Order: sequence, then structure tokens, then C-alpha cells
Amino acid sequence: MYIAAFATAIAQQFPGCPNENAQEIAGHACQKYSGRVGRSAAAKQFDRAAIRLAVIVHVRHKYTKYDKLLARYTDRQEARSEVRGTIEEILERWEQPR
Repeated sequence: MYIAAFATAIAQQFPGCPNENAQEIAGHACQKYSGRVGRSAAAKQFDRAAIRLAVIVHVRHKYTKYDKLLARYTDRQEARSEVRGTIEEILERWEQPR
């Protein structure tokens, strides 16, 4: 029930996000005992920043070359910096209604 509510909150904040992505993000972010953002107190209050963070993490891993860069670089910040533009483009698109 909580995961479905989190997916609904994602869809409200990111109306252009495909439903299957919202479900996947919620399932991953809210996995019990994971320590992920969806398990935080802020996320349980459906805080916009916590939801955004969960979406960013999903986009970073699924739609960018972040994981390959991370394998090449030892610095996470350097890899994150390189994919930031792609993430922002996707978030901007998902923030718009379909």
C-alpha cells in the first residue's frame, strides 16, 4: 500500500513519468530494510525533495552511463557531474504533463 502511494506521489510530481517507471522507482526506493530514500521519514511524508531524490537515483542508473563512469572513475562526484545534464533533461521532460 505504501509503495503504491509513493508511486502515486511520483506521478503527481512528475506527470510525464511513464507509469511503469513510477512503479519501479517506488518499489526500489521503498524496499524494506534497505536504508533507501523511500524508507526515510521525509519520504513517508511524501516530501517533494525525497521523491525527487528517488527519481534522480533511478534516472541516473537507468538512463545514463553513470555506472560505466563509476567503474572508470573512483570519484562518485566526478561521475555524477558528467551525467547531471542528462538527468536534468529527463526530469524536465517528466515534470511536464503527457
